[in-house]
Amino acid sequence: LNCPVGGLRTLPLRSRRAPRGCCWGLPTALLCLYGFFANLRPSEPFLTPYLLGPDKNLTETQEQKVDILKVLKELWQDFLQCYSSWPMLCWSVWWALSTCGYFQVINYTQGLWEMVLPSQTSAIYNGGVEAVSTLLGAVAVFAVGHTKISWATWGEMALALFSLFITAAVYVMDTVRNIWVCYASYVIFRIIYMLLITIATFQIATNLSVERYALVFGVNTFIALALQSLLTLIVVDSKGLGLNIFTQFMIYAGYFAAISLVFLISGTCSIVKSYRRQEERYSEVTTPICPC
Repeated sequence: LNCPVGGLRTLPLRSRRAPRGCCWGLPTALLCLYGFFANLRPSEPFLTPYLLGPDKNLTETQEQKVDILKVLKELWQDFLQCYSSWPMLCWSVWWALSTCGYFQVINYTQGLWEMVLPSQTSAIYNGGVEAVSTLLGAVAVFAVGHTKISWATWGEMALALFSLFITAAVYVMDTVRNIWVCYASYVIFRIIYMLLITIATFQIATNLSVERYALVFGVNTFIALALQSLLTLIVVDSKGLGLNIFTQFMIYAGYFAAISLVFLISGTCSIVKSYRRQEERYSEVTTPICPC
């Protein structure tokens, strides 16, 4: 409409639109290129003829069966070898269990805040809290990189202690019905998790070859998501208990408390065993040898 209003002339509606072709052409081209290169497998057409060559003595059916069985066998052997290490198993178990709880907290914390302080009646700062927690978590991760700790000895105890801190943060977030206390507890919760998950990633990676990264991290993430789905079905879904948001967070606090207890027991046993081995080595070195 070109009617003057108050001495000012409005621009035609059509002139405010972006030119056609500039808003969808480039993204479409990029998506097409991505799809092309993601599915480009130049060696695959030559793999079957190679395996069916006269020197391999395999039929096409046999070749296909040999390839699923060989891959599965190699994956299983890699899986057993990766998780046969006790430190690797401990860090991976903590990864899966804590990531499950972390996803539950961050997925439903907005609902908790809405119950504590409804957004329709008050000013909220949920987005700012998310940004601040991410930033401070990154700073904490950077700082821990400059600390020297024997994670092989004290790793399990550190996981138990920090999991206890996470428990306290979730518990306070649930029981103290003050939005600023909830915000502060959430920031502490995310900082501790980001700190520990970075350490866990590093500890797992240092004990693995590059070829096994995808296997271990994939298995850990799969277990975490499976546990999260089960926890959601039991606690949140109406087909399960269908608990209210405050009761849910009380259960999440108890969940992290259980994780802390498990690693406290495991870490205590590991430290005791470590000191016993040191005492045995020391006694072997210092014990005099009697002449015959």
